[in-house]
Amino acid sequence: MYPKNDTYVPLILKNMSSARILSVAQKEGGTQLKLVIEYSNGDKALMKPMRFTREQQTLPNHFYFTDYERHNAEIAAFHLDRILGFRRAMPVSGRLVNITSELMAQVTASDLLKTFFVSPDKNVCFHGQCSYYCDTSHAICGNPDMLEGSFAAYLPSQDVLERKTWRHPWRRSYHKRRKAKWETDPNYCELIRNLPPYNSGRRMLDIMDLSVFDFLMGNMDRHHYETFTLFGNDSFPIHLDHGRAFGKAFHDEMSILAPIIQCCHIRKSTLETLLRFHNVKKLSEHMRESMNDDQLSPVLWEPHLTAIDRRVGLVLQKVRECLSVSTMSGEDAADESHARPSTNATFDIDMGDLGKEPKYTARSREQT
Repeated sequence: MYPKNDTYVPLILKNMSSARILSVAQKEGGTQLKLVIEYSNGDKALMKPMRFTREQQTLPNHFYFTDYERHNAEIAAFHLDRILGFRRAMPVSGRLVNITSELMAQVTASDLLKTFFVSPDKNVCFHGQCSYYCDTSHAICGNPDMLEGSFAAYLPSQDVLERKTWRHPWRRSYHKRRKAKWETDPNYCELIRNLPPYNSGRRMLDIMDLSVFDFLMGNMDRHHYETFTLFGNDSFPIHLDHGRAFGKAFHDEMSILAPIIQCCHIRKSTLETLLRFHNVKKLSEHMRESMNDDQLSPVLWEPHLTAIDRRVGLVLQKVRECLSVSTMSGEDAADESHARPSTNATFDIDMGDLGKEPKYTARSREQT
């Protein structure tokens, strides 16, 4: 989406967190309330307002598809995407806004404006209109009228930069009882491998990257993804909509890693990045430093940062298990490369001294 040392992204983040808001409208579609913010310079951002404190986790009786969206998850996801070296997510900045003077005063649509009210506790609230949680009992309230929100930069319109929407091959069923095909078919990965656009080009490895990304932040809500039509199958999936991430700090949802577990497939550069976070400077340290400049810092509850480091180790463990299975499959040593057709890096472990943390290393067999 942008170069590694891009100087324009910091300017976008600063603008979204400080520029004067010219107009506010509710975004059409979606299950929960989102606001389209237009600035005085013509730029736009998508605002997700704060509902809960950092410590609020996913309610135990909520399914992934009925979970509340978290504004801080969008901010943290942008930083995680950038630190992992993907840079496939639009810039997202936190901002503290005044509901009365910066939001309500800039609303022109009566349908949205009539949902603003003052609560019995004298806080300014609103709820908009959407599929879930858009009513008085689920209103978004300020303190008394100050409210946190995430502001995500807008992509150019479809007229300027056309995009195609794809159903994620490891999409969940979004049903209380039914399971998706990948949850019941042991040969599901082979089926996907032979279907376009996954049978050639970069797309299959991009799906593996997306699996790692979602697992690290606990995001189960990945039903579709978009690509830029202009670049065909050379386009990366755009990393969008992460409001339901970072909901369970003490639970690691291993099914999010299904693409990697079932296919034993991972991009060499992604594996090397994870190894650096495991062996050298931890991912959580990079996240703290990166998010420290955000207006809403601290962005994440500390247990979520601890979970990120734990999950790095779990991804590496699953890759190691894949390679262990392939080497124990009864194949001759001469056929070893055939036994690992979908893995482009070997994965070794040096246990070191007893009682010390294992050190992992990667040796490339081929370039990605």
